[in-house]
Amino acid sequence: MMIGKRPNILFLMSDEHRADTAGFAGNPVVRTPHLDWIAETGVVFSNAYTPSPICIPARQSIMSGQLPETTGCMSYGQDLAPGYMTFARRFAQYGYATVACGKLHHMGVDQMQGWMQRIGNEMQVDLTFVEGRDEEECGRAARSIKEFKWDQPKEVKRAGIGRAPHTVMDAYTVLGATNFIDEYFLSPYYDRESLDRPLLLKVSLLQPHYPYIADGDKFRYYLNRVKPFADQEVFDHPSLSGLQVRPGVDASEREIRRAVAAYYAMIEKVDDHFGTVMQALETAGQNLDDWIIIYTSDHGEMLGEHDVWEKQKFFEGSVRVPFIIRFPKGFDGGRIVAENVNLCDLFATMCELSDIPVPSGLDSRSMVPLLKGSQHAWDNRTISQFGPHHIMIKQDNLKYQYYGPDMPEVLFDLSRNPEETMNFSRDPDYMREMESFRKQRREFRPEGAVS
Repeated sequence: MMIGKRPNILFLMSDEHRADTAGFAGNPVVRTPHLDWIAETGVVFSNAYTPSPICIPARQSIMSGQLPETTGCMSYGQDLAPGYMTFARRFAQYGYATVACGKLHHMGVDQMQGWMQRIGNEMQVDLTFVEGRDEEECGRAARSIKEFKWDQPKEVKRAGIGRAPHTVMDAYTVLGATNFIDEYFLSPYYDRESLDRPLLLKVSLLQPHYPYIADGDKFRYYLNRVKPFADQEVFDHPSLSGLQVRPGVDASEREIRRAVAAYYAMIEKVDDHFGTVMQALETAGQNLDDWIIIYTSDHGEMLGEHDVWEKQKFFEGSVRVPFIIRFPKGFDGGRIVAENVNLCDLFATMCELSDIPVPSGLDSRSMVPLLKGSQHAWDNRTISQFGPHHIMIKQDNLKYQYYGPDMPEVLFDLSRNPEETMNFSRDPDYMREMESFRKQRREFRPEGAVS
């Protein structure tokens, strides 16, 4: 049993944020002072990967500490079963107040999934999860719902200044978070502050997810400063070449620049929001050095690299994520960890940092040794999945991809070709590595297995 109060945790999360588009990642254009401060005084994981390069499977894997293969959530529209073991549920079992503000992306009937309180306007059960539904009536209702996004060229062509629904929802989320902080730590009216109970507070925003629409002042700042990807070649593989926007064909160069500027502007807005939340905690008398602060995103955004937009790819722009953990009382900051880690590893890591037993059945590895500067015995491998057939295994600098028995395999060597333009899967120099990856893939999912 832990002596004394367990640490409070602030879990900050954005949506669709490229790992290289932040000041702490070396980007010279984007302004992210609050994230930079967390990074400067925390530990940055420079090779952190999403368990799935698409929203819902990634988020369910983060919550459960399990890969999509284990959760069964491998595609959009799926959800964890009601009552599933999540890190929120586990922390509640040990006395934490578990509070989520903003996006969790549950579509099933269990909209809490272990959280004791949810703040925001993102809770919604999809028709496919309604028990006893009339298939004909629900099918008609589903068909009447308008498409929730434009096609990719139109997303780019419509980029610019505005107040899109996701920016409104983020403002609502942050207002709810700051109101909660005021009541929880100060309770200025009834003086019932909860100082002795540990808190797990998640603030999860929708930006910089498309649509590429942003605040006017920030958009103007970035419009002539961003440098969109230029002279890109589409990668010769059916699964790595979709979601294209060809410059001068599907959208003009200026329209593409506008989309990139809006994306950068949204990242700065996210940083502003996180600064507001941290300032609210300090105003309430909290010392952030006493807190575990975590920042990450569910996946990246291609942003025109390889002429591809959105996510769903095992390219670095889509599958690698920004990831920081700060806890001065637990480990020294100001360091970069280069080992391959997975967002599934957060569950076990949070448990160890908080002295909570790790549940059985997880795919999660505690990163605490890495946080404390030890790489001893770390399995430098990470896995990502998308749908029932697409699997990525990264070992050291090699990134293997399998897309089903009728599709060509792909092997990137990031040490030789960080641009990911060359496929080494048939290079004789990599035959031993390819056989090792195939063996790992068959162990992970036996041939013929259907999920």
